[in-house]
Amino acid sequence: MAEHENGAAQPVPQVRMSTMSQFIRDLSFENVLAQRGTAGEVQPDVQVAVNLDAKKRSVEHQYEVSVKLTVTSRNKGVNETLFVIEMDYVGVFHIEGLPEDQLHPFLLIECPRLLFPFIRRIISDITRDGGFPSLNLETIDFMQLYRNEIARRQAQSTTQTADA
Repeated sequence: MAEHENGAAQPVPQVRMSTMSQFIRDLSFENVLAQRGTAGEVQPDVQVAVNLDAKKRSVEHQYEVSVKLTVTSRNKGVNETLFVIEMDYVGVFHIEGLPEDQLHPFLLIECPRLLFPFIRRIISDITRDGGFPSLNLETIDFMQLYRNEIARRQAQSTTQTADA
């Protein structure tokens, strides 16, 4: 309970959130190794790039959150690409009772956190079914990604202001 100016307790708004749906919007798995026909010793070096997006839907209190991953595996010895996965995974969320100033970080931190276990399983299955050992993605720190993006935007706006 929060205190009001007159000392009376004000009820704190109750945040309600539910996942309406989740789906793969786009998925691509390119097995470069099989296409090239290369054989021999393979020492994979896996790089994962993450891009997040969120937008309001036409239905009140509904938001769409997109997690775009690009997973690239290269052979360490010769720096040849083994495989590339590109996936756009989307969750539709119904969110009520969240203060406006907390909505943006909630959409780009908490919602992707809820989607991540499903993304991890899909990536694992694709790599296994594609002829590679299952790739079990390490947990992504969505809070740190959010902080990095905010810092990048602030630095960019500072640079643009200085250039003007």
